[in-house]
Formats: sequence, structure tokens, C-alpha cells
Amino acid sequence: LKGTGLGPTPSKPSETQSPERSLDIDATLGDRTLPEFIPLAVPEIRGNEWRYIKECLDTNWVSSVGSFVDRFEQELAGYVGTRYAVATVNGTAALHIALLVAGVEADDEVLVPTLTFIAPANTIRYVGAWPVFVDAEPDYWQLDPQKVAQFLEDGCRWRNGSLFNKTTGRRVKAILPVHILGHPCDMDAIADIARKYGLAIIEDATESLGAKYKGRMVGHLGDIACFSFNGNKIITTGGGGMIVTDNPEWADRARYLTTQAKDDSVEYIHNEVGFNYRLTNLQAAMGVAQLERLEEFVANKRAIAGVYNQALKDLEGITVMPTRPSDRATHWLYTILLGHDTTVQERQAVIRILNSLGIEARPLWQPIHSLPPYLQCQALQIEHSVDLYQRGISLP
Repeated sequence: LKGTGLGPTPSKPSETQSPERSLDIDATLGDRTLPEFIPLAVPEIRGNEWRYIKECLDTNWVSSVGSFVDRFEQELAGYVGTRYAVATVNGTAALHIALLVAGVEADDEVLVPTLTFIAPANTIRYVGAWPVFVDAEPDYWQLDPQKVAQFLEDGCRWRNGSLFNKTTGRRVKAILPVHILGHPCDMDAIADIARKYGLAIIEDATESLGAKYKGRMVGHLGDIACFSFNGNKIITTGGGGMIVTDNPEWADRARYLTTQAKDDSVEYIHNEVGFNYRLTNLQAAMGVAQLERLEEFVANKRAIAGVYNQALKDLEGITVMPTRPSDRATHWLYTILLGHDTTVQERQAVIRILNSLGIEARPLWQPIHSLPPYLQCQALQIEHSVDLYQRGISLP
């Protein structure tokens, strides 16, 4: 792979072979052959999904009310260790409602990583608040608590019992750590900061269901947390999401807001604006079946990561995916870094080569602070996130 410092020296291309396909795959594979296509991630549907969904169809309980919705909420809360769970139509809806019940209001600010999928930043804007983008730390690629602490100490001031950003004049209300790629953020450090400055912690645990931070389940490390069950997640309901919390008032309000803020279901009384955000019984039935096999899925992900680590650890120009020794990572998408001098164009070329060989791969997310909708938002000393974006490749 010329220019990337990767792998064996390419063989001379044949007349029918493009330069980008000149890697000697036959020598690498020996007697083995690649499948026609290796997707990045696929849902594992091999349990009770058919039986539970058929039960919904047979009983006509297919909409947002039904026994499987209640069961999915109870069993996921039990798995994570929280007292309450509220099922939602997707993970983005869960984040939107979590921000509202945590008291984030228009023109507040929420600290959020710039290296993540865009949904957390979008939901902050849904409530009229503003994201303040935080860099990733270089060791495990998660939100950097040191830069958060520095900003709150040097860039903010107290006024009337609340913390305000000196630059924007806005109230800083919450911190939204995102456990990306199946690895936990440093939640002890984040919790210490949040307590010191009176900030709510809203975990986006979408990519890290089943992960543990120092023996504690991700999703039970802050004030409220959110999960997604999209088709490429650890478990899937096709779409779907979940809010989990120990706060009974927040759980009740989340349930209220996700069902159109219905105060009287007979007379159709609504005292405030609500949302049609509830999960269907059909999807919840699939979620219950998936949850029954969650630990198996986590074990498989971790085993795959072990194979990658062994195969790639001595390959020049490759950094394998790091894991904090005290944590249990789920390796939602196993991700490597190319060499330190790799350009975006070289990383794109490597992905094109993999794709041409039938191996799906993708880059990390472009840092959100650099995207047009968020160019006017404050970003705190962003350096490592840009480097990770330039060099990162997620593998099947």
C-alpha cells in the first residue's frame, strides 16, 4: 500500500490489475479465498426474534403499547443496573428527551466530544442549547476530562449560583460524554468535574452497551444515559433506543414527553408540547430476544478484537485499538490508526483498496466542530480528534 507504510511490498501489477490492487493477496491468503463481500457489521438474528415477533402479530399488540415494551425496559434496566428505563423510537430521540429532563434549556451550553457521530450535537440544538466541543484524549480516544476541567476553571465564572461561559455569556448546564467505539470514557474524572461545577452528566452509551468501566456498567455512570439499537449496534431492534436512570422524576417525565405529553388519554388533554417517541411492541420483542444473547455478542466482539490485535500488533505503521486495562471494552467497531504522517488522502486510498477487495471499511467521523452547522460553536483546543480522523479506519 504505497505511501502508507503498510504491509508487504506490492507486487508488480498485471496488465489487468490497477495499481491500487497490486498487493499480493494470493501470497497473503495462501490456500484461502476471501468471501465475495465482508460487511463492516451485520445484525445477529439467531435467537427468539421470530417467536416473540410472531406473538405480537398473533395477539395484535404491534404498536407502542404491549408486554414486550415493558419487558424490554425492565430487562435492559436490570442489565445496566438502573432503576428505570424508557424505550424510545431511536437513540437520537432518547438523547433529545434526556437533555430535556436533565433541565437543559434554550441558550444553555453542553460539553460534548467533537469526535463522535453527529446525533448528540444535533439533539443539543433541538432543545435550543449550544454544544461546546471537546477534544479526544490520545490514549483511548475518548472525551478529554483534563481539557474539560481547564475550560471550566479558566473559561467560566460563577454568577447567581450557576456557571457561565466567559466567552459566550451562556450558562453551562451539562456534560455529554460519548463512549465511542465500545470503550468507556474516564468517568471518575468526569464525575469529579461534574460534581465540582454542578453539571448534569448525560451518557451517550449508544456504542458501548455491555462495556464496563472499572467493573461498573456503562449507562450507570452518570445521571441519565441513552442507548441506540440501530441495525449495526451490539444488539438491534432495527431502530429504537432507550433512556435509563435512577431518578424516578426524570423517568416519569421522559415517559410523559415521549407519549405526546398526554395528561388525559380519554379527553385528549395535553398541557405541554410532547413527542411521538415511543418504541413499538414489535421492535421491543426483537429487543428482548437480542438482549437474551447480549453477553454472547460481547464475548464474540472481544474475541474478534483479540484476533485483530494478534494479527496486527507487529505490523509497521499500524496502531491497534487501545483498551484501558481496568475496563471491559466491547469493540463495537474495531478501529486501527495508520502511521503518524498519514494524510486523509492516503487513508482514503487504503479504504478504497479494502473496498475493492470486498472488505468494507470506513473512517472515523469528521470532527463535528469543523462541519458547516457548527462552525460558530466554541471548540476547546482540538488537536487529537483531527489526527484520529485523519488516520482512523474501522474494520469488519
